[in-house]
Amino acid sequence: MRILLIEDDMMLGESMVASLSRRGYTVDWLQHGLGVELALKTENFLAVILDLTLPDIDGLQVLRQIRRAGHQLPVMILTARDGIDDRVKGLDGGADDYLVKPFALEELLARLRVMIRRLSGSTETEIQLGELTLSLLNNDVSFRGQPVKLTRNEFKILSTLVTQAGRVMSKDKLQQALHGWDDTASDNAIEVHIHNIRKKLGSPVIKNIRGVGYIIENR
Repeated sequence: MRILLIEDDMMLGESMVASLSRRGYTVDWLQHGLGVELALKTENFLAVILDLTLPDIDGLQVLRQIRRAGHQLPVMILTARDGIDDRVKGLDGGADDYLVKPFALEELLARLRVMIRRLSGSTETEIQLGELTLSLLNNDVSFRGQPVKLTRNEFKILSTLVTQAGRVMSKDKLQQALHGWDDTASDNAIEVHIHNIRKKLGSPVIKNIRGVGYIIENR
């Protein structure tokens, strides 16, 4: 599950990247607002966490650019602006949620889960597709009622396919879901991960669209 973080505070940004990564998210971090539009145009993200006070452009303007470009992914505003007018402007401007600094990490994670559930059409902490169940709360997976033990990368791939159910995900997009913009990461074995997931599930729930990518059908 790949998140785009736009935050200019170095200490907070580093802390958030580390904390979210430990919870199974892949986080790409921008410290300026002007690069957001290009990032969303060329990359695939599940959600955006957006600070309003940026060094180059106001976060509300970034939000307007995101929506005017037609991007439908959920956006959470994370800011020190705590006035009612600020909240109203943010939510009316296209944000899905508004969280004021300082914040508790567990609350931010809970709000992220809510946005992801909405994106996948679920109202529960668990996303269910046929006989497959994925828990956003505990990063657990079960199939036909039986728990399935996945590695961290296997869970990232499966959760990406589940939250994007009905859409074909290319190998490049799955690679990005694993490592984002981390140029030092090396993992070219998407096929191996998919094979292992299928083997552990005991079912070809992940389908291969030859020459295009992989998909879990939305059913």
